[in-house]
Amino acid sequence: MDHIAPMREIGGLWFNMSTVLMTTVACLIVFLICFIGTRKLAMRPSGLQNFLEWLIDFVRGIIKANMGWKVGGQFIALAFTLIFYVFVANMLGLPFEIYNKDSHEVWWKSPTSDPALTLTMAALVIILTHYYGIKIRGFGEYLKDYVRPVPFLLPFKIIEEFANTLTLGMRLFGNVYAKEILMVLLVGLGTSGLVGMFGGFLPTMIWQAFGMFIGTLQAYIFAMLAMVYMAHKVEHH
Repeated sequence: MDHIAPMREIGGLWFNMSTVLMTTVACLIVFLICFIGTRKLAMRPSGLQNFLEWLIDFVRGIIKANMGWKVGGQFIALAFTLIFYVFVANMLGLPFEIYNKDSHEVWWKSPTSDPALTLTMAALVIILTHYYGIKIRGFGEYLKDYVRPVPFLLPFKIIEEFANTLTLGMRLFGNVYAKEILMVLLVGLGTSGLVGMFGGFLPTMIWQAFGMFIGTLQAYIFAMLAMVYMAHKVEHH
């Protein structure tokens, strides 16, 4: 529990190098899977192409559940990227955690266990909802939603924007961070001795399986909420 983040100062700014490393790893995994899976497209998909087409259909269902496809179809790449990246990022820290034994700096973990990353992703999603809301509906019509149905709701709707950003990011962070903390505790129990190894093996395996469920569920929730927020901005309600 005395593990620390490898913080480094670059150009006067402090960076969590573990988050930078693991974010890069997650992006590379997503890119390679998509590249390999679409390199030789076939009419009868199999293997990775079959998985990617299933995931696209799943994402299409998320979008259609929240907005009309005529408007929502343009967000399929965004939703696909969000759900796939968040899923991979959540899974990276599941099987193990790598840290420097001397400095206790953790280098391999889920990047989504860092609130700076999850809040940044949430802020990006909210900014995109504003951008597409203005682009699709026009600036004037977009602003009118802040005073509908009555003008005194304006301050509450502004607060809602910050609340959406905070809850979207912190929900993902909290679940992934708790998953990894308990995993570290169980692994510590399993390596504490012969009794701890036998006593911690079964709970660790159970938590590994539950951790996969949590990671998958949080990826779905993040992408789904992103499309919910997008629908509120690009469609008139």
